[in-house]
Amino acid sequence: MTTMAVATTTPFAQELRGWRTRRRLSQLDLAIAAETSQRYLSFLEQGRSHPGRTMVVRLAEVLGLSLRERNAMLLAAGYAPVFPESSLDAPELGAVRHALDTILQGHLPYPAVVTRPFGVLVAANPAFELLTEGCAPELLDSPVNVLRLALHPDGLARRVVNLPEWGRHITDSLRNRAGRSPDPALDALIAELEGYLPPVDPGPGHLGFAVPLRLRFEAGELRLITTLTSFATATDITLSELHLEAFLPADQATSDLLRARFAGE
Repeated sequence: MTTMAVATTTPFAQELRGWRTRRRLSQLDLAIAAETSQRYLSFLEQGRSHPGRTMVVRLAEVLGLSLRERNAMLLAAGYAPVFPESSLDAPELGAVRHALDTILQGHLPYPAVVTRPFGVLVAANPAFELLTEGCAPELLDSPVNVLRLALHPDGLARRVVNLPEWGRHITDSLRNRAGRSPDPALDALIAELEGYLPPVDPGPGHLGFAVPLRLRFEAGELRLITTLTSFATATDITLSELHLEAFLPADQATSDLLRARFAGE
């Protein structure tokens, strides 16, 4: 009678194999990047070996996981999380709050916002009012979701000249994020936002990148582009998940209109 050893699938093994598959890496590619052997990595994915904490952190880093996802992988391997999650009001983040306030004010007369994951508003400069004018009051109740505010028919969307293209630019970006870090809540938000958008019919001159926001304005049409900034070297989950979105004029006419509006306030 032949006895076969059957490996037990562990939560960590499932996590590791799932993330490697999503990143489209072979076991050999991941093993080389993590400075280990393919055999050892295979044993980890089968549940035949248990990794040390350092190896878990190294694999999570190579896989490009967020700090929150790295903590989850550590927990799956039976280790305590190593990355803290502070309240944004915590004293240790005081310098960060000051830096963000300085950047927001320094970006005037152009709008700028700080958001948490899924578009939850954390802070904004006074020029953000440009994007909330005429929006339904219920969309401005705390916590404000700037993505919903942007694409809802009772929000900014009614003033967006190129809503089909600009809206799809937003939802495509979210879909790319969901592909890298699956989350049912993000999937639900994407479905909601796509439900607000009219069909898009790309013409021969359609560009799939750098889609400007063309916004109806009392003194003329505004054309805005955005930049996203994050804390790439953060070791605190709260800080790592913050994003600063700054709106910039895409042409001189827009710059002149916004500077005149700011000067007249």
